[in-house]
Amino acid sequence: MQYQYLIGVDGGGTGTRVILMDREGKELARGSAGPSGLMHGANQAWSAILEAINMAFASIGMVRPALEVIAVGCGLAGVNNRQWAEEFKAANPGFGRLAIETDAGTTLLGAHGGKAGAIIALGTGSVGEVMDAAGNRREVGGWGFPSSDEASGAWMGLRAVNHLQHALDGRAQMDMFAQSLLEFCGGSKDAVFAWLAGATQTKFAQLAPIVVEFAEKSGKAKNILKEAGIEVEKMANALDPSGTIPIALCGGLAEVVWLYLPESLLHRVTKPKGDSALGALILVKSQLLKS
Repeated sequence: MQYQYLIGVDGGGTGTRVILMDREGKELARGSAGPSGLMHGANQAWSAILEAINMAFASIGMVRPALEVIAVGCGLAGVNNRQWAEEFKAANPGFGRLAIETDAGTTLLGAHGGKAGAIIALGTGSVGEVMDAAGNRREVGGWGFPSSDEASGAWMGLRAVNHLQHALDGRAQMDMFAQSLLEFCGGSKDAVFAWLAGATQTKFAQLAPIVVEFAEKSGKAKNILKEAGIEVEKMANALDPSGTIPIALCGGLAEVVWLYLPESLLHRVTKPKGDSALGALILVKSQLLKS
């Protein structure tokens, strides 16, 4: 079947971004919506994806056509959980072609234009992945929050709220950083308890901008980012022990963490050529070529 439209989806724990292309490969529009990482469930994921796709079509004055004429590639957080992936595929609302991959996999494809290379993606979560010239891939990290996802937004938020707890207890100074965190979480100790009771990976990641804001005003905030830089170097060394492969630093927190990387890593990191949504397009195009 000749599909009329191709769509690449980047679905994470905080938000969803899509790229809409026609069948000739011309980019038509982009759209965005809330989280579609599979930790939120298949129905939530599809709801966010459809919302973002509808936005993309609406931005060019079109009503979304029938789903069967659309081929969609999805790079989603949580695809490495097979049960979640199967539930997502089973809930396909009717797209003519569906290709799914981890968001790390599509980030890798987008960062190097489908060619060999390595990435470290820093967003709500984090993961590193490398692909050799033969297409063999290996992943580092990505075990999931809170036990993994080092240097991610959620990882930063967890450390930030721990600083707030210490400040409220008198184990650390109630500095401007802790005060800002306290206000974000409701303004009182009881409010912090309530916030923690409903805290998810996404909610912890919402504290990351406060860490960034106070990085040059608070020693504790700065140390969180310096520790993040050290964790990135650990991932880089595990991905490429030889230290010879360029590693694209990707994701919403890449530029921030770049400023706090150890000097020994700086010559190895690069900016990505494209993003995860573009990688998802490369994914679905490659599957269409094989069929």
